[in-house]
Order: sequence, then structure tokens, then C-alpha cells
Amino acid sequence: MKTRTPIFIYIIIVVGLTIMAFEMFTENSSYFMSPFFWILLLIVMILMIILNSIGDLIENEHFKNISDEERQLFIKEKSTPYFTKLWNSAFTKQSQSDEKDILIDHGFDGITELDNSLPKWWIGLFYFGMGFCAVYMFAFTFTDYAHPDAEYDEEARMQIASIAEYEKNAPTVNIETAKYSADNILEGEQIFKTNCVSCHAEAGKGGIGPNLTDKHWINIKEKSLFKNIFWMLENGSPNNPAMRPFIKEGTISGRDAEKIAAYIYHINQEKDPVTQAAGGAAPQGQIAVWE
Repeated sequence: MKTRTPIFIYIIIVVGLTIMAFEMFTENSSYFMSPFFWILLLIVMILMIILNSIGDLIENEHFKNISDEERQLFIKEKSTPYFTKLWNSAFTKQSQSDEKDILIDHGFDGITELDNSLPKWWIGLFYFGMGFCAVYMFAFTFTDYAHPDAEYDEEARMQIASIAEYEKNAPTVNIETAKYSADNILEGEQIFKTNCVSCHAEAGKGGIGPNLTDKHWINIKEKSLFKNIFWMLENGSPNNPAMRPFIKEGTISGRDAEKIAAYIYHINQEKDPVTQAAGGAAPQGQIAVWE
């Protein structure tokens, strides 16, 4: 008659499996705030306690029907702490007398070896690894849990939402408050590709619209290059209706314009002018001198 595993071990395992199931099949960790989750855990623990009580009744009945010797062994084993038994089971080595019983003699070569069983800690780790792989493959195949594409999409969605929330509450950027920042260059490049590349070509080298990398400008409305770009994005070109007032018509926000202006300023002023202008459209307008 063997002693049973303590109920708290089963409760830990079942609670862990329940949390794992919610992690796999819910979009985020908000289930911790759900009353359904906590009621389910409570029901599970109550069921475990009921099953454990039934096990106690069965064990007591069985105890009455075994011999006195078996009872003494059972009581002695039950008095040993669970984790001590677990440790001994996993790491205790057999005695020399036990080794004689599992000694294998090859006979023909004079070599003897022990036919040891694998350590229980190794077997437990092996089965745990198999179980983990099975759960992971199931989650990867049939759910979004631990799926890199789904995690990336969720992170991107949350980031876009946070940016939108920030920009909704942030002060409006206009030509007076707009400032150049190198931090805006990369994002400004992406907005430029979306809204401006069809006319000004890749890297602003010019096509239908003028080359933005040289020193010539058709419209000079502000004293600084950065402000002049912002002005053009806000009001459009008086000389060419194809250059629309993007801000006024609502295509982009003032904050977007600040980022586009940072990118254009970067490719016009901070990159090597000879390399940057190579392959670009011919200059238009007059040479501008900026403050």
C-alpha cells in the first residue's frame, strides 16, 4: 500500500494547467481581472478537495484490510516528508548488495557492468520535456500563444494605439512650435514615402516635383529651411497646384509635417551634397541661403 501524493501538489498542477490554458486561448492577461477565472479556480480546488476526501476514505478502508506488517511499513513511509521521499527516490544510489543483483558479466571478455535503471530525476526531466514540447506545438499550431507573428502583430497594434493616444492628447504642432529633431528622421522618411515619393521620387531626388537634395528652391517663404518645408506642407505651392496643402486638407497632421520636414532637412543639409545629388533631377528655382 503506497502513500498518496499530497493534495497541494495536485492543486498546484491543476492551477498551473488552468492558467496555461487561459494564456493560450485569451488575447492578453486581463483574465486575471475576470470573475469567471477566479470562480473556475475555486470550483477546481473544491473538486480537488472532494476527490482527496474520497481518496482518504478508500485509503482508510484499504488500511483496515492489510496485515500488521504492511500497516507498520505504511505508517513509517507516511511519516517521511513528501519532498524527502521525492529526493531519495530521485538521487539515492543503490547499495553494494543491490548492485550485485544487477551486475552483468559479459563472460567472453571479462568485463562486468551494472544494469542500472536511469535516474528518476532524468526520467522526470525527459517526460517533462516531451510534455512541454507537445503543449508548445499544440499552442503554436492551433492558437496565437507563443506565436512570433501574432506576438509581433499584437505589439505593433498596441504601439500604434499608444502613439495615436499620445498624438490625440499632445499639443498641436504648427509652424511656430515645430522644431527639428534627428529623432524624427526615420519616421519622417516613412511618411515621406507614403505621401511625397510619387512626385519627388525616392530619397527626394526629384521627378514630377523638384529635387529636394540640391540648393535650389522654387518657393522660399521662410528664413530657415526646416520652417520653409513645414510652410510648404501646410500651404502648398503657389506655383504648382500639384503640391497640395497637406496639413490644411487633413492628409497629414502638423506632427507628421514636423517629421517630414526633419527628413527633408536631413537629406538636404546633413548628407554629402555631391553623393546625395548624384542621379537627381536638374535644379529648379534659385539658390537659397538659409539661416
